[in-house]
Amino acid sequence: MAGLHITDIEAAINYWRAQKPSPDGFTLCAELRALAEVYALMVYHHEDTVDAASMAANAPEAWAAWLTWYETTPDTPCIAICSTFQGDAICKGCGRTFEEVQHWPAMGPADKRATWRRITLEGNSWRFNRYAERAAEGRMPAID
Repeated sequence: MAGLHITDIEAAINYWRAQKPSPDGFTLCAELRALAEVYALMVYHHEDTVDAASMAANAPEAWAAWLTWYETTPDTPCIAICSTFQGDAICKGCGRTFEEVQHWPAMGPADKRATWRRITLEGNSWRFNRYAERAAEGRMPAID
């Protein structure tokens, strides 16, 4: 299983802060406490990723909280313009490799997030330039 990047842990923490705000400014909900513990250990050990399998095994509450946040994220980076079917090794539309496009339905949440992170950092697919507005709105591009 892939590693979860610290930015995903932060995003999950912020999701839970919005979902279950502290009633007194000090108390944290159980989901936030579990994620904060994982986050604190990552910072303490100077790690930017945590192994998803070990998190699921050793911090099941944090894993469950992370999965709840994950369910709120877009599943696929696809913008319905796939060039891998035309023989490209990397899709011009979304930036995924042929193998990632092909195996996406079978990939787990951690592997999908790792792929999302890579293509977002690269930022050179059409999803992040020509069709960024449409992708953000969830609309497919018009075919001329």
